[in-house]
Amino acid sequence: MSTSRKRSFGSDFKRFFIRGLAILLPSVLTLWILVKAYQFVDNTIAEPINGGIRLAISNAVPHWEPLRNKFEPTEEEVQEEVEKTRSESQARISDSDARSKLVRSAVDAWWNSLWAMNLIGLFVAIIAVYFAGRLLGGFLGRGIYRRVEKIITSIPGIKQIYPHIKQIVDFLLADEKPIKFSRVVVVEYPRKGIWSVGLVTGDTMKKIEQAAGKSVTVFIPSSPTPFTGYTITVPSDEVIELPITIDEALKFTISGGVLVPPGQETKRLHSDE
Repeated sequence: MSTSRKRSFGSDFKRFFIRGLAILLPSVLTLWILVKAYQFVDNTIAEPINGGIRLAISNAVPHWEPLRNKFEPTEEEVQEEVEKTRSESQARISDSDARSKLVRSAVDAWWNSLWAMNLIGLFVAIIAVYFAGRLLGGFLGRGIYRRVEKIITSIPGIKQIYPHIKQIVDFLLADEKPIKFSRVVVVEYPRKGIWSVGLVTGDTMKKIEQAAGKSVTVFIPSSPTPFTGYTITVPSDEVIELPITIDEALKFTISGGVLVPPGQETKRLHSDE
């Protein structure tokens, strides 16, 4: 009896633990991805911009009285910094270098005391990306972009990586998708008895249709990278249309079939009880 109870407790614990993971993991992973994305943008884009702004303020201190009154150190502070540097590193710095160092420290302390100031870099980055998009959207901008891209793709090392990264970004963010999908279907591919979810891109070529009859062109996305896959031609009467959206089909493919579109779930083989 005790063994049966232990086994029952162990199986219940495992089942409820897995159920808890299934409930909590999506939210936790979503928050983790958002935090990491913000940290990446903040550290690699916003912070360099903020550093440039702080440096510009420091350089403007000697030339603008309001800044000079706020950040300019006294002569006593300058001499203390000179003596401190000499005692710590056995090296003497000039008064001007000590003054510049103190100004930068004062500007940094003031900047860090106002948490909202760190958002300036992020705001400037967003505005810069917006204007870059406006510029590159024009005829002249597209020409410049193509020239720069041609130079980039000619550099060894970069040319092996850049095209693939660009393909991913274009697939996810481009206003005009490189492939236009009309509907989601399922076809027997790569052999009879194996069904694959595909996206209809349009009618097939005239020569193929003359040989095979009325056919459609279907793109079979691969997992977990749906921007790669296979393009096949299938007779129209062998195509079964699925009542799901293209986004739902892509989620199904990316997740390896884990994310089943709403309304398409089948009964589980084993109940939780």
